[in-house]
Amino acid sequence: MIDVLVIGAGAAGLFAAAAFARAGLEVEVWEKRSDRAMLSRAIGVHAPALAALDDVGAAEPLLAEAVMVRRGHARIAPVIGTGVRPRHVGTVSFDGVSRRFPFVATLPQHRTEAILEDTARGAGAPAVRYGVEVVGVAPDPRGVTVRGEHSDRAGSSREQQRSRETTQTRARFVVVADGPDSPARRRLGIRTSGRAYRDRYLMGDVADPTRDGDDAVVTLTPDGVVESFPLPGDVRRFVAHTPVLLPDAGPDVLARLVATRTGVVLDPATATMVSAFGVRRSIAERFAVGSRVAVVGDAAHEISPIGGQGMNLGWLDVAALVPVVVDLLRGDGDGDGLARWSRERRTAAVSAARQAEFNMALSAPGSAAGVRARGLVLARAVAGTKGARLARVYAMGGD
Repeated sequence: MIDVLVIGAGAAGLFAAAAFARAGLEVEVWEKRSDRAMLSRAIGVHAPALAALDDVGAAEPLLAEAVMVRRGHARIAPVIGTGVRPRHVGTVSFDGVSRRFPFVATLPQHRTEAILEDTARGAGAPAVRYGVEVVGVAPDPRGVTVRGEHSDRAGSSREQQRSRETTQTRARFVVVADGPDSPARRRLGIRTSGRAYRDRYLMGDVADPTRDGDDAVVTLTPDGVVESFPLPGDVRRFVAHTPVLLPDAGPDVLARLVATRTGVVLDPATATMVSAFGVRRSIAERFAVGSRVAVVGDAAHEISPIGGQGMNLGWLDVAALVPVVVDLLRGDGDGDGLARWSRERRTAAVSAARQAEFNMALSAPGSAAGVRARGLVLARAVAGTKGARLARVYAMGGD
């Protein structure tokens, strides 16, 4: 029987593998995909998450590659179109959010996950078992029996289905981290509650033509927000609100949206990624099953990426979980540790979801007068010591 089985090798699952291995436990990771995803997706890493990553030895290699964003600028463009010139309304500094990490680090998610996988291996965790789909999770008072189907190639053709082999293991504890649709969570009978929002976005990574350097920028316009964040290699992530989902849009569409709202001219030929997405809020009714299973990351809570807290929230789930599980497996816990962890992390997820809703409302389309009014709100919010408070909210509290 192994100590901990992690289901899912995304950002939360790989961090869990590193953290539990670092704590001296025997860890195994199963992942349904045939290999690690090479997508950019989440890019922002906040100070509390950096502290957690540092505890397992992942912060230093991450920061060696990342851009350190120390300031964010708020701008408004009440009138958009050819020749638009957004007006600056305020700047937020992250200097005061943390003594150790006074910034938000930005790095494409696939690089973050690669660093976490290397960190887990360095801590003694075996290689991720890719291509294993969980088909059964049965907890009992002493542990959890998990069944999976393995194939060398992921897919659903008849030939591939025939090649699948069943695997089974016993673990003293299981961490479910298999994403927002989480088959493992559903097999455990954990329901979720939430809603789908009308907000839609188009994002892309392109060569940075701005003069904003390592600063982040948020521009409010009548057609919706445009956000931009620096990435390594003189690349910049642009995120634009769209009236409908644009799944087939290319970099030329993103370039037009950015140009008419901000005046920034992008070169579509330099785009390395363009993706359209909608926004859902979904939170599991509970994050634990008995005393042997915990649900973390997107499997436990899916919130708007606007504000960049989702990936970080998953890491903080795990950081709080590790000492609880270590005590449980050593017989030192008080019996209520996992239930207490579940309540506290669910409360944190609800709070983050509310903050994400506020961020989306502030950045939604509206009239020119409405954009000017929101500009005044932002100007007041970043003025004086209020700016420091806003920075701490965005950076998930700092330290």
